[in-house]
Amino acid sequence: MKEAVKNDPPSVLTVAEASALVRAAQADGLVVVMCHGCFDLVHPGHVRHLQQAARLGDRLLVTVTADSLLGKGPDRPLIPQELRAENLAALDCVDWVAISENPTATPLLETIRPDVYVKGREYEHNQDPRFEQEKEVVQRHGGRVVFTSGDVVFSSTALMAGMEHSADPVHRALRQLVDQHDLDMDRIEAIVQSFHGRRVLVVGETVIDTYVMCDRPEVAGEAAMMTLRPFEYRSFDGGAAIIARHLAALGARPTLLTALPRSIDSETMRLRLEVDGVDVRAIEVEQRLVEKQRFLVGQSKVMKLDLAEPLVVDEANQRRFVDLAEDIARGSEAVVVADFGLGLLPAPVLSDLCRRVRPHVEILSGDVSGRRSNLLAMEQMDLICPSEVEIRDALHDWEEGLTAVVWRLLGRTRSQAALVTLGDDGLIAFERRPDPPAANWSSRLHAEHVPALATHAVDQLGCGDALLAAATLTRLGGGSLALAGIVGSVAAAAEAQKLGNAVIGAAALRRGIRRLVGSRLAFDPEPAASSVLRCHDQLPVANSRST
Repeated sequence: MKEAVKNDPPSVLTVAEASALVRAAQADGLVVVMCHGCFDLVHPGHVRHLQQAARLGDRLLVTVTADSLLGKGPDRPLIPQELRAENLAALDCVDWVAISENPTATPLLETIRPDVYVKGREYEHNQDPRFEQEKEVVQRHGGRVVFTSGDVVFSSTALMAGMEHSADPVHRALRQLVDQHDLDMDRIEAIVQSFHGRRVLVVGETVIDTYVMCDRPEVAGEAAMMTLRPFEYRSFDGGAAIIARHLAALGARPTLLTALPRSIDSETMRLRLEVDGVDVRAIEVEQRLVEKQRFLVGQSKVMKLDLAEPLVVDEANQRRFVDLAEDIARGSEAVVVADFGLGLLPAPVLSDLCRRVRPHVEILSGDVSGRRSNLLAMEQMDLICPSEVEIRDALHDWEEGLTAVVWRLLGRTRSQAALVTLGDDGLIAFERRPDPPAANWSSRLHAEHVPALATHAVDQLGCGDALLAAATLTRLGGGSLALAGIVGSVAAAAEAQKLGNAVIGAAALRRGIRRLVGSRLAFDPEPAASSVLRCHDQLPVANSRST
């Protein structure tokens, strides 16, 4: 695929003009992608669909059905065709927009002949003869049909109908979640109380996350490069250590099994964790404690520096590590495995560890971070909590629908369920259905969407760790997968309101759930003074030093 330079925001074209531009682009060797639809109310599902389509080629053409051809009701379209087209043209991912006077996309496809025609996931197993005609035309002209992974499905019709009851569709979705799962504070209190005393083993690498606060950057005198002047350093426990701290603050009795060098920093971390209720067990390594530095100007991260030597663990220590994990698991109720791709858990070791601890615990859960991690080696899991990007990276699959990709992941790892995070779109809880029909993805997995609960994220670092800890304890306490997704999302939203790896404790979780039950979207942090006086588990962890 050739490198493509985006044009200025496009004007609305005729079909003939669009066809001429497509022919010219294809003659230059560019890949042209086409999407077609009504786009009456451009919502997050549309944007996600178009962004994914744009990544499949060099130019994206979007065609819009004319007003006279829409049959969605007497008051539709809500927005006239010219404005619908202009809304789409304003999106950075869209190169060309045209209005179609044809009742279906088939004549358009005969004229345009795109290299890639993109439809939503709901068409993947659609037998509609109109879509079959569209697919036949595309393939006859040498193109291919691709389905986006937009499993966060919004319907313009449903959204507009919902506006009669609520001006905010996300607010309405949250109310539906609360009602559907009978969430009330008595039930939530019982779940949170069930966390108390739970014995959980956390396995993984430990990290120090350091935030380097800097003055406004300048341009260096000797060359055109940025100069940063640090004025404060804030360090936080990260990696598997922060997961263990979350579990302890939520009321559990965690044991952290990790690798640590013999150093003052390691001993300081060990003491800090033990004071917070974490039992630390570690094998000794020669490499220094991993540190990841993030340079901030204000609250904007401008650079990240990984001071990480890969951990080198010989075969004897690998066997000892797995033996120790199995021994601790015998006295535990759950095991959480966190692979940060730093060398402690290469794929064979991770696979062996999962196999060895699996018979001893009720819940085996895990997550990965970084492209050197080994998601596919997390076998026989009750719960995996990766992002969509991490799944697609692991399976090298960027085209199939998300449901199909998750089904493959669960099959490869022989796991039962996944909470798949989608960034600003929240997460989807996927769970195997018993005895599913082989031919239908939607029947193989039960999926439930939980919207993102933080309206504004101060810092996304550590949100996945908070989610993993809270979701694991919820499942251990007998909560459903959907409830684990909701409670985990509340913990992640509370984390997102803090700069750095703040510890999310039971008090913060109760506050967040109380707001959710009350259908409030904002998870605003309390004033700093009240946090200091009443809730030490909200404070930044570890040390703070100034220069």
